[in-house]
Amino acid sequence: MSSDQIFVGLEIGTTKICVVVAEGRSEDQISILGVGETPSRGIRKGEIVDMATAAECVREAILDAEEKTNVEIGNVWVAISGGHLRSLNNRGIHVLPHPRQIEQEDLDQVQTNAKEIAIPPQNIFLHTILQSYHLDGNRNVIDPLESEGMQLEADFHIVHGMKTRIHNTLRCVESLKLEIEDVVLGSLASAQVVVTQHQKDLGVLVIDIGGGTTDYLIYQDGAVRHSGVLALGGDHITNDISVGLKLPIARAEALKIQEGTSTDPTESHGGVITVKNDPGFLGCEIDRRSLETIIHCRVREIFELIRDDISRNAGDLLGLLGAGVVVTGGTARLPGIAETASDVLDQTVQITTARNVGGPLQTFENPQYSTAIGLTKYARLVTRDLRPVSLMDRISKGFGGLFGRRER
Repeated sequence: MSSDQIFVGLEIGTTKICVVVAEGRSEDQISILGVGETPSRGIRKGEIVDMATAAECVREAILDAEEKTNVEIGNVWVAISGGHLRSLNNRGIHVLPHPRQIEQEDLDQVQTNAKEIAIPPQNIFLHTILQSYHLDGNRNVIDPLESEGMQLEADFHIVHGMKTRIHNTLRCVESLKLEIEDVVLGSLASAQVVVTQHQKDLGVLVIDIGGGTTDYLIYQDGAVRHSGVLALGGDHITNDISVGLKLPIARAEALKIQEGTSTDPTESHGGVITVKNDPGFLGCEIDRRSLETIIHCRVREIFELIRDDISRNAGDLLGLLGAGVVVTGGTARLPGIAETASDVLDQTVQITTARNVGGPLQTFENPQYSTAIGLTKYARLVTRDLRPVSLMDRISKGFGGLFGRRER
């Protein structure tokens, strides 16, 4: 098997490190060969807070994936998340000295011009994702190359974040002698396998609720229009249960998984849940409605924050989603979460996992793997026609070298 047909996605999450190894089966299809994973340590809210400990966890997950797939891993695609990430839309304009055919250099220049915006001095560009081209006033030109014109314009969705936090992730991975092919916004990776092109064209909101962060992204007319990251996730629900019901974190997490639901507590049947004895912990009885109230309030808050951010930064885009909302990520398995999301966002909501991929059924049917699987699908799509660019070149240019194109 040719090594250039193997793609490895690495997600350094708050609760788990996940490594997906996939094989490119056709021009845009992948088949999962195996998954390596280990519980996270040294990670908080999607960001590295203990470099040595986090690196050891990544090493364990890589070794696990190598053992399960018999593939020696040397190159990875890495997901990036964290509450420090920000996004905006901007238009680049490039005026030619005289009418002539548009060349690749013109496309590169209009992308460079789009990034001539003020961002915090501690931030760097992560993605510059093409939305549409305009040539001499002609809107939504699909591909202006070799067309004749004089004024080229392009709209981009731009993502930026704190340089130190992004570089910490890179250093963690590179300390293990792994080569990073590129870094990808977590929600952008998940979207590659949880929604179809038809949904992107109609308009869809993708929400990935992980252990410590919630990543979300909106497509409209096939292009990314808005994205964001909340420093809230499944572990915040667990913490609220722990504090509210006076339980150890481990017992609170087990209670959430075994008995938890996001359903409106006013519809609860009530009752009592018996929490059994454990070494160092005396058993107790928990009021079911209290548990459901805590979970429902925290989950509802997550969707309210997403709704408010979209309304504040993307106008009425939420009301134009022809394909509604899809929710994925490990916390998507919480019963009742779709109903809570629908109530807050006033949209049809479905819980989804990776689609149109091959391999072990239990892998792509689990929403907690959506981001890591999506990384391999994204890698397959973008490596078909890329000219070689070093990672350091992409960093010096604010990444973006891979993303100056209409996003799939």
